[in-house]
Amino acid sequence: MCDLVLDNERRRYVSDAVGLSFGRLRVLRRVAVRSMPIGELATLVGVDAPNMTAVIDDLESQGLVRRQPHPTDRRAKLVVATPRGHELAKQADTIMSTPPVRLSELGGDDLAALVRILRLVATGPPRDLEPDAGKEPRRPS
Repeated sequence: MCDLVLDNERRRYVSDAVGLSFGRLRVLRRVAVRSMPIGELATLVGVDAPNMTAVIDDLESQGLVRRQPHPTDRRAKLVVATPRGHELAKQADTIMSTPPVRLSELGGDDLAALVRILRLVATGPPRDLEPDAGKEPRRPS
């Protein structure tokens, strides 16, 4: 199930196609959508700020992002995608938004069932995070 959800093969494919690790690509794709301070970017990606600084340094050395002064906070810098960074992010988005071949081979009934299941899964908090997850339901006495 984990391989289906994470699709590591697909991550490797997009990373190889654009020449960046998937982690750096996640950062670039976010910055290509909207410039943001390093701290905010670190929070969104789920890493600490010093690690994000190293990632930004690397992307900057490759000419994919640049730092610029924040317009309202003199203490902060915004991370901005360069034209080349936007181009690579767009290439990655195109690859990631193309459905896997196996998915396109499903018939109409199977696709409808898959959509129904995914909607059920996406409509609430994960059951394993609920307080009584995994416990037998109580029966009236």
